[in-house]
Amino acid sequence: MAEKVLESGGAPARPKRNQGLGRILVMVYAVFALSSFARSLYQLATEFSAAPLAYLLSAFAAAVYIVATLSLARTGRTAWYVSLVAVLVELAGVLGVGLWTVLDPELFADDTVWSRFGAGYGYIPLVLPLLGLAWLLTHRDEVAGRTGAGG
Repeated sequence: MAEKVLESGGAPARPKRNQGLGRILVMVYAVFALSSFARSLYQLATEFSAAPLAYLLSAFAAAVYIVATLSLARTGRTAWYVSLVAVLVELAGVLGVGLWTVLDPELFADDTVWSRFGAGYGYIPLVLPLLGLAWLLTHRDEVAGRTGAGG
């Protein structure tokens, strides 16, 4: 049976950012990274001239999801900051592209992952960065070098 590591105050240490629910978050990011990368790679290779802006934005979204996945899967100060930047870029992308596709849909000949705030993906692209940001902020003690709330 695994023992819980105690903090200096005697309370059980909180799981690291990439354990427990964090592992599920990383898995969801990995699914989006893989699916958006595969989709954008196919679109860029076969249909680029049909909707270059949409396909380049999809490729950018895939890159953001890949960076977020890799950094969320790691622990430590640098990984936390990289994760924070990736999640904030993702949120800005979803909001910006989402608004852009609602206000000027003719500009996009095809959808991106972030079109209409991720409507084609059940709005998960809109919710995911909010969950990622909340998770990172609840684990910001890693940045200060502490392992839990009392450390």
